[in-house]
Amino acid sequence: MSERDDEEREFDLRWADGAAHKEPSARARMLAARWKENPPGPVPFRAEPEYRGPAARRPWVSTVVVLGCVVAVILLLGYTGVGPY
Repeated sequence: MSERDDEEREFDLRWADGAAHKEPSARARMLAARWKENPPGPVPFRAEPEYRGPAARRPWVSTVVVLGCVVAVILLLGYTGVGPY
């Protein structure tokens, strides 16, 4: 083949999208075969919220715990005399 033949053959997305037939993916074929025998049931748009249990915390509790730890470390470093001087 010459370089001119390579330049004439331009394969781009328009060429690929213009194909007459697209074969489905392996997963699509597998699901189609499975659903032919046993079609899936209806699924709700949103699932029911999960039970969080008795240990569910409010969002502000985590913030208070983090800020408390930061204050404790600052005070600990201040009393031990660790500093940049």
